[in-house]
Amino acid sequence: MFQPLALPQAELRLIRKGNGIQVWCVLRKKFLVLTPEEWVRQHLIHFLIYHQGYPQGRMASEYAIAYNGMSKRCDLVVFNAEGKPKMIFECKAPEVQLSNKTVFQIAQYNRVLQVECLVISNGNQHFNCTLNEDVSLSSMQNGIPSWQEN
Repeated sequence: MFQPLALPQAELRLIRKGNGIQVWCVLRKKFLVLTPEEWVRQHLIHFLIYHQGYPQGRMASEYAIAYNGMSKRCDLVVFNAEGKPKMIFECKAPEVQLSNKTVFQIAQYNRVLQVECLVISNGNQHFNCTLNEDVSLSSMQNGIPSWQEN
């Protein structure tokens, strides 16, 4: 059904509802329609919590922000101990190529949140960028930093 990802297998709680499948989100505490993008997001959430040491209580999925008078949602936001946004994650379906368009999207969110690190992933490729004064696409690095690295 959904293809394996370049992330450890997550123990997802799935249920069949009507003609579709839903997945339990440990952050939002509810079942969600299982789309290819949600497949990536849920695997990424489990990877961050169970393999990278991210505290579950400092993460929010589908975090709402206002950008240019429009309501937008960040796929995943990680907060520091003071409750201030620290990282933004943008997830795409596995078949979606990560591109400048993806970077532009997450950069728009960062104009509002002003975080230290941006991460984009389609489940098979993962890139991160630690922000400084001269952020560009060339400063993107492979991988997802652990909680201790960030």
